[in-house]
Amino acid sequence: MRVTIAILVLLLLVLQYRLWMGDSSVREVWRLQQAVEQQRQENQRLRARNQVLEAEVNDLKQGVDAIEERARSELGMIKKDETFYQVIE
Repeated sequence: MRVTIAILVLLLLVLQYRLWMGDSSVREVWRLQQAVEQQRQENQRLRARNQVLEAEVNDLKQGVDAIEERARSELGMIKKDETFYQVIE
């Protein structure tokens, strides 16, 4: 009877060790879930960035207004016969 109990306790300890410390342990599963969640957040951030870039590309392909705005804001260009005013706060 004592041998049987000792074997059962030993078996229980081995199974508990594998559950908490083995290759497919609870800790490893938790770590992988955290990594998946971080990757989901990164993917969402990149999706939003891609949407903004796609909208910008469409604007540049479809009209002159977007090109003019970019030339004005980034390059400081003005149209012919146009006066530039700079307001300093």
